[in-house]
Amino acid sequence: MNISRRILLKAMGFGTVALLTPKIISAATLQHVVVVGGGFAGATAAKYLKIWGGLAVEVTLIEANSTYTSPILSNLVLNGQKTTQNLEFNYVSHSTKYAINVVHTTVDSIDKSGQVLTLGDGSTLSYDRLILAPGIDFIDIPGLDSSKVPHAWKAGVQTNLLKTQIDELVDGDHFVMTVPASPYRCPPGPYERACVVADYLKNTKGFSNCSVTVLDANANITVETDMFQAQFDGYGINYRPNVVVQSVDSDARSITFTENGGALQTLSSQVLNVIPSHKAGKIIFDAGLNYGNWAPINPLSYESTLASNIHIIGDSQGTGQPKAGHQANSEAKVCADAILRSLQGLQLDPAPKTNSACYSPVSSTQASWLTAVYEYNEATKQMQMVTGGGYPAAALPTTGNYSAMFNWAGNLFADTFS
Repeated sequence: MNISRRILLKAMGFGTVALLTPKIISAATLQHVVVVGGGFAGATAAKYLKIWGGLAVEVTLIEANSTYTSPILSNLVLNGQKTTQNLEFNYVSHSTKYAINVVHTTVDSIDKSGQVLTLGDGSTLSYDRLILAPGIDFIDIPGLDSSKVPHAWKAGVQTNLLKTQIDELVDGDHFVMTVPASPYRCPPGPYERACVVADYLKNTKGFSNCSVTVLDANANITVETDMFQAQFDGYGINYRPNVVVQSVDSDARSITFTENGGALQTLSSQVLNVIPSHKAGKIIFDAGLNYGNWAPINPLSYESTLASNIHIIGDSQGTGQPKAGHQANSEAKVCADAILRSLQGLQLDPAPKTNSACYSPVSSTQASWLTAVYEYNEATKQMQMVTGGGYPAAALPTTGNYSAMFNWAGNLFADTFS
């Protein structure tokens, strides 16, 4: 962030140690920011609104679940190196350390003109600013029943279901998975999953005749192309691009599709992992805040271009920035900063930057790494990837990167939930 926190806190009536000795402000002057969604975007936004805003702002975090299961590192559940319990986080720190009002319920509707939410229990809640961070939803595929054919792209129960099915495979069985059309959550994630599963079947379970097929809706591997292709070649993964899924037989675990615009084909498997293409979370569509599948926003503040005082961050926002946990954490801080500036009548940061970083395990011992920086382009009014000066950067799979992956994830988890 380019703004000096000292300047921002001073403008808000605080000293430089605002969180230690905050100025007492009348409740009547408090501005109320409500955050809906407690993933990497929403939980970070709520936390930093209080860290930077102190007693000048009241923050309510609405999240239906009492725990959040991280999709980051969840592919390691499939090879037994993690459990979903290892990846669960709660909101105790938000409530006790940062004095955030944490409410575990749903939002039924948004009155945009009155700035009032109707909650799942029938109560209402007014806001001065609203942040929506609902993550992703899926585009329906005929015949797909995810209780039988898991996507495992929202971590937790789905991850455990896919793990159970993989563990039931015997030598000679077929694992088939799909890659959704871009943009989708975690660009390297599907390719990472294919490698982790292939490595697990070959090197942990000792199978020599199991096959792994990847049906990709995209024309090519979307990220770290050469690296993942080399891994696929080494594992003998059958990679098939330009696939359009037509339907799924969830009982038979078979999938019908076209490839390169050709005739219909049907492929059977013992484990079928279908990850449907994505769209913004349901609340975005219900509130009429979408344009196509995503929510258009002003990247200077993440405020919706379709409604005032509503900000949309994380996977549902419709910029060219990647949809990923580290990126969502970064967007949340830009949004929190912009809201606090706006509430005090200050100018927005004219050139915000965000960062996306990711480690991708490709076996039980090696991981690759990549990072990119995005900055606001005044000419296009969009976020644009920075090139040059060492960015974007990537590193091939190593054991050192595998160890560093856990430090990176641990820091991100702590910055979001602790």
